[in-house]
Amino acid sequence: MQAAAGAGDVSADVTLRPARAGDAEAVCLIYNQGIEDRVATIETELRTPEERREWMAARGPRHPVIVAESGGALVGWGSLNVFNARPAYRHVADFSVYVERAWRGRGVGHRLLDRLIEIAREIGYHKMVLSTFPTNTGGVRLYERLGFSRVGVYREQGMLDGLWVDTLIMEKLL
Repeated sequence: MQAAAGAGDVSADVTLRPARAGDAEAVCLIYNQGIEDRVATIETELRTPEERREWMAARGPRHPVIVAESGGALVGWGSLNVFNARPAYRHVADFSVYVERAWRGRGVGHRLLDRLIEIAREIGYHKMVLSTFPTNTGGVRLYERLGFSRVGVYREQGMLDGLWVDTLIMEKLL
């Protein structure tokens, strides 16, 4: 991945676009960084580019994947995800946002999430939800800036590296 010049800002050449099959390797790399860094996901299994390609191909129009690109390199990605397969929940979207390590804290996540909110409204979702670690202070600040509210904490929701971890639940009515 390409590192950005000038810490603290997102250069004007960062663009957002729908993900393509050819993005699977970079999406995989960025996702695996998020898994390894233990910042925002309780996931433990690293993914492969082929798995990410299949994951992207299996998604329908209500669950798009978008990417952030700079200078031809992917620097982040986001997706709208199924919250619950039951029909009553079809108006609720879970989401994911992952940013390449060198680009974190520079506005890429904000741009991705802002766009996902727009897309969710266009699709007709009523609400977006997320689950993150309470210790993900940068992410929580971003979510709150974009109008997400804290709903509660699932105590000892999963085991990560041999330790029970809590997850913070947040939501935004669209």
